[in-house]
Amino acid sequence: MIRIALAMIRIALAVAALAAAACSVIATTAAAAERPLRFWNLTLHTISEFQLAPAGTGNWGENQCKNDRDGTVDSDERLRITGISPGVYDAKLKDVSGRVCLVRNIDIKAGDTFSIEEKDLTSCDR
Repeated sequence: MIRIALAMIRIALAVAALAAAACSVIATTAAAAERPLRFWNLTLHTISEFQLAPAGTGNWGENQCKNDRDGTVDSDERLRITGISPGVYDAKLKDVSGRVCLVRNIDIKAGDTFSIEEKDLTSCDR
């Protein structure tokens, strides 16, 4: 009888531990989804246009720089990104010097801050 009772207590504790772990994962995921998605400009220039498209499509979305008070994203500034679901995207950006560059296959996660550095820029034209 005592062995059965101890076994049942162990099973109950194991179930409780699994439930607590599952709640922790759900809470962490929910917290990430509530945080705003942000782009961190680590290029050398101020960006005046920033658009995202699902990777490989060329279906460019709205200019995300409109989300900033002055309409630009300075070097080392973060920009709130809106209207984008998690996924893999290409970015097209234009800096204040007139240079237009692409960055391919950016993995964007919910509530994440993703960055683009000068070395990431490809296909730059003036």
